[in-house]
Amino acid sequence: MTAQISTLGELLTNAGTQWRVYDLGRRITKIDKKQFAQIENTQVPYPYPLGGHAIMAIQFWDNEATVDPYVWFLKFPLDEQSKLIIASRDHFASMVLEALGTQLTGEAAQGKLDNNPYVFTPNANKLAAFNALLKRELNRPASQYYEHAELYFSGKLGFERWQEIALQGIADFALRLDHGHNASNLQQAWSVLPAEVKTPLAAMLEHVTISTSQTEDFVAALTHACQQQDKDAVVTNLRAMSGSHALGLIAHAVDAILASELGSDADCLLTIAGRAWETLTDQQRLFTYMEKAAENNQIDGLFSSIFADLVAIPMLRPHVLGIIRAENRSETLSRAIGRLFS
Repeated sequence: MTAQISTLGELLTNAGTQWRVYDLGRRITKIDKKQFAQIENTQVPYPYPLGGHAIMAIQFWDNEATVDPYVWFLKFPLDEQSKLIIASRDHFASMVLEALGTQLTGEAAQGKLDNNPYVFTPNANKLAAFNALLKRELNRPASQYYEHAELYFSGKLGFERWQEIALQGIADFALRLDHGHNASNLQQAWSVLPAEVKTPLAAMLEHVTISTSQTEDFVAALTHACQQQDKDAVVTNLRAMSGSHALGLIAHAVDAILASELGSDADCLLTIAGRAWETLTDQQRLFTYMEKAAENNQIDGLFSSIFADLVAIPMLRPHVLGIIRAENRSETLSRAIGRLFS
């Protein structure tokens, strides 16, 4: 098969499929087709790089589809400006054409890309959240675990019976907060939920646009946790609120962390970079954040890994590079930056 296919978008369209693309690296975020075309043509950088890669899910189905759509989970390397390395994308496309031809769907296509170097399996949390999201977007019923989870969060079973609820049920609940009394049940239950439920639930809520009042509750819980120096609760609450559109509230939470005894804690700093990066476009907050990262000398290479992570994010790149040129840096931050270039 030697048909000239120049982009994945063309490959999917020419195979007669409908398709959608989602970023899977930081938060599950839909990438529209126009933006994806610009990414594929290296006109724009990949918006949400993680570890030097574009980590994405491509969902596609043929026009007669009665079965569930197909999904490719893909990981492509990016250059130092976070632009797609075209050779990798071309290599993947040629392997697809060789293995499948232009018949991308159907029984025969299954399993043929299992050993493809660009295909990966997301972790259990991401997979559960993505499954829950797809079911919602396709107007399909939730998984068989959803009803039990919904009952659990209503408080009727007793919160101590957390072992009876499945991870997929927690994901379905989080992605269906607008169903029934789910949102109000979550608000009432959050403070008394056991950590064994809060932690995976927070990992699902990252992908959800929660309400402003729910965000306010999480900020209050996080602020209290900062005072108690309860690191796990700080991380859990920040993760749970990070998908909210109330960026001012998330910024308030980040400021509370940075001003607390936990301000230079590695887990807190990494959670801010991974989940609340949008708040770091504020130059003063970014400055404070990088100072705190420089102060952490428990973990070797923490500052350099945080710097590399943030400088790769297109919306943050100019702000992070600005810190290198800033005059009014502390001695600690200046030394940390010096080590980056030594």
